[in-house]
Amino acid sequence: MTARSVAREAGVSVATVSRVMAGSEKVTAERRTQVLAAAERLGYRPNAMARSLATGRSRSVGVVVPNLSNPYFYDVIRGIGRASAEDGYRMVVTDSMEDPAAERALVDDLMRYVDALVLVGPREDHELLDELAGETKPVVMLIGPRWVTPLPDVTVDNLGGMQAVYRHLAELGHRTVAYLSGPPASAQNAVRLRAVAEAERLGMTVTVVPAGGTIDAGLDATDAALEHRPTAIVGFNDLVALGALHRLEQLGIRVPEDVSLTGFDDIVFSAYSSPRLTTVRTPREELGREGWRLLHGRMGGAPVASPAPLPAQLVVRDSTAPPPR
Repeated sequence: MTARSVAREAGVSVATVSRVMAGSEKVTAERRTQVLAAAERLGYRPNAMARSLATGRSRSVGVVVPNLSNPYFYDVIRGIGRASAEDGYRMVVTDSMEDPAAERALVDDLMRYVDALVLVGPREDHELLDELAGETKPVVMLIGPRWVTPLPDVTVDNLGGMQAVYRHLAELGHRTVAYLSGPPASAQNAVRLRAVAEAERLGMTVTVVPAGGTIDAGLDATDAALEHRPTAIVGFNDLVALGALHRLEQLGIRVPEDVSLTGFDDIVFSAYSSPRLTTVRTPREELGREGWRLLHGRMGGAPVASPAPLPAQLVVRDSTAPPPR
């Protein structure tokens, strides 16, 4: 079926059919009803590509994430997808694989086709973020470096969440801690590093050990962390902590009897590890939904500002205990 078929069925011009399918307000309600009823009877579905060329709108939103294998980002994407679908949009999701150069290339490609863009955990240099702030197409960040760019950002309380981890360890009696640090370009890692000052105020010594954001990163960094003889190891996220847990088991080091261990994010696996992981719960799907609401507001021309960080909650499970005597 074609637009011409619908026009014949409805008794209108092809141009009128095109206007109705494009959502034009220049068509009367009566004519719109005629056309849509005829299209329904004939089973007509307009070509999405042709419609986007005609209207200049694709009804799609681009989403760039640094690592699709991380369940954290999957949950955020699900939040964006569900919220955007409610408003009639589809997502185009791409993975930069923690490569800032790839992230820039993906952004350049997507901006040619989508109506708007979400950068989740951007790893790019701040120059690109400043450029995107001046784009005519709306762009927002999720968990980005909001302190260095005017781009609107939705984030979680990384600082408060990590401070809660250190307070929990201090209350248990820990004084020597190793932090397995996240990806160097991650804004979340930068904020979580600031919580070290809170630990020091609590009488703790924290050694920062470079790691990353994956299970392998946590596994590979554990030996270096143990050189500092910590009574507790804090992972940048749950994946890093789970990697450390596996390495500690290989070495015959018991958690939490010999070393306490914590993560961050409360991904689904953290409640099913052995022992179950003490971590910080963050509202990942809500983060995605709030990001879409911010972006949709910008798409409608509304002035928007970065909202306050979403709350993060300490979840105490079985992987933390008082240090060995």
